[in-house]
Amino acid sequence: MVATSSNHSEIIALYEATRECVWLRRMIKHIQKSCGINIADTPTIIYEDNAACVTQIQTGYVKNNLTKHIGPKYFYPHDLQKQGEVKILQARSCDNMTDLFTKSLPATTFRKFVRGIGMRFLKDLQCSGGVRP
Repeated sequence: MVATSSNHSEIIALYEATRECVWLRRMIKHIQKSCGINIADTPTIIYEDNAACVTQIQTGYVKNNLTKHIGPKYFYPHDLQKQGEVKILQARSCDNMTDLFTKSLPATTFRKFVRGIGMRFLKDLQCSGGVRP
């Protein structure tokens, strides 16, 4: 797939993320049902840092000169949002932890994001029973 703009690539990525989200949500629902667990069904929050993409997904597919090259199927996240399965929110670029995997970052930002995704140094972890692995 070749994207013709950064906005186009963001919409494609969001489409793929929501497809995975739907699969995971269905799998979790199946497990909950099989185990007799009743948990409130809340939307899965997906963060997107491209403001134009968030706006387009929230308003839905509108064919115009800016979106005529983007297939309507890529606006599937809009339908999921209307159904209450996902909620797409804008993330500030400075707080986008996925930049950890895609960009060269200053050391302080790198450390902040590493902690933000839950990674820790082994030496900083406390082991129960006083035995270290």
